[in-house]
Amino acid sequence: MNRSTATLSEVETPKRAPTRRALAKRQTRLKVLNAARNLFSEEGYEGATIRDIAAAAGMSTGAVFANFRDKADLFREIMTEDLDALLGVMRAAAIQNGKIEESLLKVLMAGYAFCKARLQLARAAFSVAWDVDGGPALRDLASSCGFQDVFTDQLTSAVERGELSQQSEVKLRSQMLMDCFLANFSQAIFEGWSLDALQARAKDQIRIVLAGARRG
Repeated sequence: MNRSTATLSEVETPKRAPTRRALAKRQTRLKVLNAARNLFSEEGYEGATIRDIAAAAGMSTGAVFANFRDKADLFREIMTEDLDALLGVMRAAAIQNGKIEESLLKVLMAGYAFCKARLQLARAAFSVAWDVDGGPALRDLASSCGFQDVFTDQLTSAVERGELSQQSEVKLRSQMLMDCFLANFSQAIFEGWSLDALQARAKDQIRIVLAGARRG
């Protein structure tokens, strides 16, 4: 009897197809997100209002608030999606083989190329990130995405294959690389630096960060 009961409990319950209402809610949410992304890119965070977002999505402000608490909540959802995509791009670049300088440069440049293609939205993100009220939540979101882990993994691999010394202070150097990665965005976003200029800057930063870490 117990055996029969256990067998039945292991049988997976077939998943139900989404209801029309659930599908409609999902479509509404996607419309709002797409409209918000466009307006944040065009008008910045402050310039884009919930009323404008609702109008661009072809719905009422009530429909927007039925899916998102406020504009900050809506912006965080967009940035969560973008940060996940950015992390994926940087991880993919990290898979490529090469010496540590080359590997780190590929990771950094993959990140900069991704953000340069979304420059207006990146500018809005930096504006919000340093806001007293909304900034902490957005910064915590970015820090939890695992960007520093990409640098840590690269440095750890270099130590394991003997390219860097065992006393390389991987944790500290990966934090320094993360700081460089973030600091360069001010040039890209607010001063219009090209990818070539960012690459030259990143090369120098990597050289300095790795100074003293080489084996022998």
